[in-house]
Amino acid sequence: MKFNTKTIHGGQKHEEATGSVMTPIFQTSTYAQSSPGVHKGYEYSRGANPTRTALENAFASIENGTHGFAFASGLSAIDAVLRLLNPGDEIVTISDLYGGTYRMFTQIFQKYGLKFQFVDINEIDNFTNAVSSKTKLIWLETPTNPLLKIADIEEITKAVKSENADILVAVDNTFATPYLQRPLDLGVDIVMHSATKYLGGHSDLLMGALIVKDEKLAKDIHFIQFAGGAIAGPMDSFLALRGIKTLHIRMQRHCENGRAVANFLVKHPKVSEVFYPGLESHPHHNIAKKQMDDFGGMVSFRLKDDCKEAALQFLENTKIFTLAESLGGVESLSNHSVTMTHASIPEEERLKIGITDSLIRLSVGIEDVDDLLADLEQALEA
Repeated sequence: MKFNTKTIHGGQKHEEATGSVMTPIFQTSTYAQSSPGVHKGYEYSRGANPTRTALENAFASIENGTHGFAFASGLSAIDAVLRLLNPGDEIVTISDLYGGTYRMFTQIFQKYGLKFQFVDINEIDNFTNAVSSKTKLIWLETPTNPLLKIADIEEITKAVKSENADILVAVDNTFATPYLQRPLDLGVDIVMHSATKYLGGHSDLLMGALIVKDEKLAKDIHFIQFAGGAIAGPMDSFLALRGIKTLHIRMQRHCENGRAVANFLVKHPKVSEVFYPGLESHPHHNIAKKQMDDFGGMVSFRLKDDCKEAALQFLENTKIFTLAESLGGVESLSNHSVTMTHASIPEEERLKIGITDSLIRLSVGIEDVDDLLADLEQALEA
């Protein structure tokens, strides 16, 4: 199947008892057994649930993996990846990282003996130079949150695995979605999503996803999820499965609108810098062209008046862009990284990577683009 067909049919089958086209919501915790250990493939919903299974099959299909896992949140999915490691193991990751991931790395798992190195995404040598005999995981996020930097997934993976083939490479693919890039095809071991965002697409659920190809890795992740219990419930699984069926048509509009918003902001006299990988001025534009099919709906920009007050004035004056956490829904959202998504990162570290007081992140929705541009214009001029 091609991608647009996979979003609707990939990994799916009609429900056997009634022929239901949509997978039902199996709102149950347990399942009847004809004899101890003799059942129809389901025992207890922490281990597996038919609605969740259908969603996990869809995850695997659209990412070209073999095993998908639906977690209670994106962070619980990241938590499961880190639980594959042991005290003393080292992780090399990027400095421009989602604040919640940074918080988990530095304030939780660092206490349990994992060691993290944060490197600049710009040079592949930064990753290979950081690799040691204790390195067990490379954690990438591309495009990054909120500065939309691009990691060369294939080249970084080749480089670190030439140092040690057993190093796991994981990619947070939330911003791009498999509509735009498929990291497993580029050699990585684990793809992670905050399915709360584009995969769900309607700002009505909380969920994380992991997708892999390796059988042993899949077994290890399943054990961690089963033993730890961070599963997605059947109702949220149903909603995410419904969302995936329109992922391709939603992403087309997100990309179209994102490109228009970026081009508008580049020309605006009150904007000093725009971060969007589709712009030829973006320092990683050529890498994005190589590994992405389009450039997405996330746009960040910095005001010429680089102070928090100017940013807040803009954010408080938009009418269609809603000031809110999260991203990837059909509606357009705005975000102030310093006070919202990246507040957990110390100011000194934020400033090093360019997260300044006037930086604003937009999740460009699928509304009429003329309305979105008019809203940005009036808010910038307010």
